[in-house]
Amino acid sequence: MSDHALEDRLAALPFDTESMVTRLRPWIECESPTYDATSVNRMMDLAFVDLAAMGAKLDRIPGTGGMGDSIRAQLPHEGNSADAPGVLVMGHLDTVHPVGTLARLPWRREGGRCYGPGILDMKGGIFIALEALRQMQAAGIATGLPVTVLLTSDEEIGSPATRELIETEAARHRYILIPEPARPDGGVVTGRYAIARFDLHATGTPSHAGSRPGDGRSAIRVMAEKLIELEQLTCADFSFSVGVIHGGQWVNCVPMDCTGEALSMAKTQADLDRAIASAQALNFKTDTASFTATVSTTRPIWDTTDATLQLYEIAKDEAGRVGFALPRQTSGGGSDGNFTGAMGLTTLDGLGLRGAGMHTLNEHIEESSLVERARLLAGLLARLN
Repeated sequence: MSDHALEDRLAALPFDTESMVTRLRPWIECESPTYDATSVNRMMDLAFVDLAAMGAKLDRIPGTGGMGDSIRAQLPHEGNSADAPGVLVMGHLDTVHPVGTLARLPWRREGGRCYGPGILDMKGGIFIALEALRQMQAAGIATGLPVTVLLTSDEEIGSPATRELIETEAARHRYILIPEPARPDGGVVTGRYAIARFDLHATGTPSHAGSRPGDGRSAIRVMAEKLIELEQLTCADFSFSVGVIHGGQWVNCVPMDCTGEALSMAKTQADLDRAIASAQALNFKTDTASFTATVSTTRPIWDTTDATLQLYEIAKDEAGRVGFALPRQTSGGGSDGNFTGAMGLTTLDGLGLRGAGMHTLNEHIEESSLVERARLLAGLLARLN
């Protein structure tokens, strides 16, 4: 098929905003916070049905470590074995929003936007990737290479249970496409900064808070003092943010334990190594108290490669055919692209929807980006070979 004929057929794909919004809604109203494996698996069920309807060869991979399942789906492909190196479309269906968030962030359409928990990060992006494949299949437009879809369940906590699966599957493919949210300017991601997560633990000395408060030392206070020191380590080279704190059990007891979690981001691996060393320099232990910052998971630096830039140029040209600009950037905010990019695999991230408010009660997508980005993905999937 000539390039001109393919372009005409791609342009004729009947993507429709109203239809897409209607079919996306059940995904958003199926809440799926990472730590609730049952809820995540209900979301996986929805994606499983959609992929089965496209004739995909499906593997349901049981979750480990209390996490939900993952799905690997190989789409039908003529001319090449489905096991041949191809395109991996990769994303996650877990969100940061706890069950019940719909009461505060209900599905709604307003001013050209759709709102709902996880709609931008990243259920909407996965949905449009599957929609692109569905429309191509219905129109008889073959993908240039075999396509595998990998949907995972624990990205929002650093992918501790699925990293090995991600890396093993990605290594089989020529290209990795990740429909994480577009950047604020609508652009894509060709590299990402390094990230470390820390488990924090403070101990104190217990006592009766009512009758003998001076005999104790509060673990909560130790944690409070140390988290201020930790966040004050933020500089031009790396940042720290404490996002989780748990401490105490009885108000009439001086608490002896307090735990927390922190995140550090750095633009280079050397900077991240310095950040880790700086955090751990705060560790101490005395007869009455202690504090430790222990690295739990990391996302390695993803440096932009020539191969990724070549993939980006294809995407940029395809976006131009659709009718919009596609800038690129190296970005903060980790994704599973950190893993594949660090492996040297040709990876393009940020292919998902435009919107704002990730991880907040204002999370939304721009409705106009549904068709726009689905056409971009269809064009990429058709042209990559």
